[in-house]
Parts: sequence; C-alpha cells; structure tokens
Amino acid sequence: MKILIMGAGKMGSFLADALSFDHEVAMFEVNPDKLKFTYNVIRMSDPEEIRTFDPELVINAVTVKYTISAFKKLLPYISDHCIISDIASVKTGLKEFYMSVKQPYASSHPMFGPTFADLRNLSTQAAIVISESSEAGKKFYLDFFHKLNLQVFEYSFEEHDETIAYSLSIPFASTLVFAAVMKHQEAPGTTFKRHLDIAKGLLSEDDYLLTEILFNPNTPAQLTQIRKRLADLLEIIERKDSDAMKGFLTEVRENIE
Repeated sequence: MKILIMGAGKMGSFLADALSFDHEVAMFEVNPDKLKFTYNVIRMSDPEEIRTFDPELVINAVTVKYTISAFKKLLPYISDHCIISDIASVKTGLKEFYMSVKQPYASSHPMFGPTFADLRNLSTQAAIVISESSEAGKKFYLDFFHKLNLQVFEYSFEEHDETIAYSLSIPFASTLVFAAVMKHQEAPGTTFKRHLDIAKGLLSEDDYLLTEILFNPNTPAQLTQIRKRLADLLEIIERKDSDAMKGFLTEVRENIE
C-alpha cells in the first residue's frame, strides 16, 4: 500500500519506520529540516509531490492543534478513494470533519508515546480504533496494531473521549498538581525522583495537547473524584485516624490489583 504520513514528529517518524518494511511510505513535512533523519521513506515538502505519489492511505500525525487544518490543505492533492486517517489523542471536531468530506476515513489512537514507551516491546501498551471508521481503514489499523503486539480496543468517538478523560486526564492532572507544589530537594527519595521524571516527560509535550486533553468535557467529573478523595485523605491525616487510614490503603490496593 502507498502510505503518506503527514508530520515528521516523534510519532510520525515511529510510524514511518514501522510501516516502511511492508509498504511504500512517503512523509510530508512543511519544515524540510525535520526530514533529515528519516530513512526508508520518500521525503516531501511540496504538496504537488503528494499528487504525484497518489497515496492510498494518509496518516495525519501533525500536532493535534493542526490536525483538521492539515487535512483541509491536503484534500486538493489526493483522490476521492484515498483513506484519510488520524492518530490524534484528542478527537474534538474530527467526527464532524470526516462527515463533511468525500474520502473514506479511519481514526485511531495509539495509547503510548515515544517519551515513555519502550518501542522495542509494546506488548503491554494499548491502542484504540474508532468503530465508525471505514471497513478498509479499520482493517488496516487493526492489522497494524496487532502486528505491533498492542492490545487493541474498538470504541466510538464518544467512548474514546470518555476513556481519555479517565486514562489521561487523571494522571495528567495529578502530575501537574505534584509539579505545582514541588520544591527543590537536596536529597530526593526514589519515589520523588520517579514522579519528577514523569512530570518532566509530561511537560515536554505540546501545551495545546495538554490543554485539549484536560478540556475534554468528561474531565471535570474525573477531577471532582480526585478532589473528593484528596479531601477524604486529608481528613484522615488531620484526625490521625489509624483505622480509617488502614481502610483507605486497603481500598487503594484493591483498586490497583
């Protein structure tokens, strides 16, 4: 299959590398400097080259802020039968956009990133394929993700956003609060250093991505739960209630089993 990847960021480069052994892959990037270290792919920075390449599938891997605008700039250069797809972690507006174009579409979300995941072994990682995707597009992503040994789930756009509010918003918000109250430690403990590494990795992400994930309409309900449980814990600590603390810790252990 002839596949065009838009965006030479971390995930775009990973996908290009993973797909180039089985497919004819081209990568389009408006900043040619980002294409210097891409291999086994056709490198493009002029949109007219896309028309000549005539892709059968497009994977939009640009920064989430520009996902839809990048699609709109691409459409004049691809055929009506070309499958357009995204891997965005934020699906806001994408369903409506896909309904407005002629091309078949597919939407997915690799639930891992080059920042933290061990890309040599993804068997403990997951990916979501949007169930409303075209059959051909859905099959491509299901086959590709299974080949990477990922755990794959099919969700609707709405189910995806609910899942992301839980699986990303909670750890993102918890990490941001930790970093917000953090001060320099001369002798940090192991747990502190691990939290610090997570915070640094999170804050290396694009501000727009972090904002959009936290602005998910389902996020406030999740953060309300954090606020409630933190209040419970604070009350137990202030009372120095050993029995209540034991019960709290037992409940937490059961949650993570």
